[in-house]
Formats: sequence, C-alpha cells, structure tokens
Amino acid sequence: MEQQKKQTMPVLFIGHGSPMNAIADNAYTRTLNRLGPELPRPKAIVVVSAHWLTQGTFVTSTDTPKLIYDFFGFPHELFEAKYPAKGSQHAAIKLNSLIENHRIQFDNGSWGLDHGSWSVLRHLYPKADVPVLQLSIDMTQPPDYHFNLATELSKLREEGFLIIGSGNIVHNLRNFSWKEGVPVFPWALEFDQWFKSRLEARDFESLIHGYNETESGKLSVPSLDHYLPAIYTLGLSHKKDRLTHVYEEIQNGSIAMRSFMFAN
Repeated sequence: MEQQKKQTMPVLFIGHGSPMNAIADNAYTRTLNRLGPELPRPKAIVVVSAHWLTQGTFVTSTDTPKLIYDFFGFPHELFEAKYPAKGSQHAAIKLNSLIENHRIQFDNGSWGLDHGSWSVLRHLYPKADVPVLQLSIDMTQPPDYHFNLATELSKLREEGFLIIGSGNIVHNLRNFSWKEGVPVFPWALEFDQWFKSRLEARDFESLIHGYNETESGKLSVPSLDHYLPAIYTLGLSHKKDRLTHVYEEIQNGSIAMRSFMFAN
C-alpha cells in the first residue's frame, strides 16, 4: 500500500498589537476567530514571539507552561484572562532533533507563554486544546541568522506543526497614540505598504536587509524585536506556497496589524 503523503502545514505571521486585543471584540479578533477553524488541525503550535528575547535560542520544553502577563498599566480584566494550553516536551524534542545547523536549548520551565502567544491563540484556538511551544529570539544574531534558522524549522511543517511569527511590522512605542481610531501616521503607512509590495514580489532580500534604508523604515523598526518574527515566517515559506493577506490595519496611528499566511 502506498504511504499517505504528509500534509504540509501553513505558516503565519500575526501582528498582535496591544495586549488588549486578547480580550477585545473587533475586526482583527473576529478575523482570527474565523481563521482558526479554516486551518488544518495542527499536532502542535510553535510561536516565535517578539516578547521572548534571549542570548541563544531556546524552546519551551515542559508539558505545563506558565502563562506570562508581560505588561502593566492595563485593566484588571486583562490580567484575569486565561489560556490553559498544554506544552509538549515530546514536541520540543522533535523540534530539536530536526535542527542540524543551529543550537536550540530547552528552557526547562524558565519561560512559558507570553502575550505574544496567548493573546493571539485565544482567538485562533479558543479551546486551548492544541499543545503550544514558544521559540525565543536570539537578539545577539542578525536577521540572516533568523531567516536561516527558520529555513531549517520549515521541516516541521511536514510533521504537523503550525508555526506562527507574532510581532508587528510597524512597532514604535515612542511614536504612537493611545487613542483608537486616530489617523494613520504617514510614515507608518508608507513602510507597511512597502513591506506588502516586497512581500508580494517575494523580495525577501529587501525585507531582510533593506528595512531601515528609509526614514519611514527607521521609524517603523526602531528595534528588531517585533520585526524578526516576520523574518521567521519568510524563512519558513516554500517557493510553491500561496501568499494570503490575512489582515491589514494600522491601530493607534502606527501599530501595523498586518498579518499574512503562506500555504500550499
């Protein structure tokens, strides 16, 4: 009997924005709620979150990861939000076994699921019934490193892993508005549209190396923490994948919620 071909999982980049999106009912969260049931059922989820920054690369490796409320100054109800997803030591070991050219270390319970993960997954998988791992971002390494690591991680797509980069294409907390519904800052729109055009052209070289060559780029990506998760999604993609723009909006004047997917 011919062996059944493994299904290749899609890869996502999700702009997560304000932690308040975890409990909000808006166009963005409703989009994620619709998207989750349309995706193939994953064996496990791996999130590359902009909020776990390390020296070296780590993966959560316990079956019971803690929930991290890595923010302050928000309403009490946000701190009451729960996402009781399990981890998977077995999945962490599987991930590590497929990586040959990069070193990934187990966190042994030192981290957990921060809001870069659970604020998004509460909408994609509200039942919290899929094991979740987080992968840290080694901030000592340049964008090329992260793209190349993601290329190796792409082997997990054939193993039933859904991998999500969670950050923001435009993210400048020194230049945004706390008010909702304010006009979009021109520089934020310019960079967001530049990213979209390069993404559609599959011009990954520009996205990896040319993000800070303009004034709008410098303002939009003042630090790499929220941009690098998108680089992972690029590296995880295959040439035959179709690009889908999942969501396009800029909140608070300059927080790009742009979200996209690559899938066969």
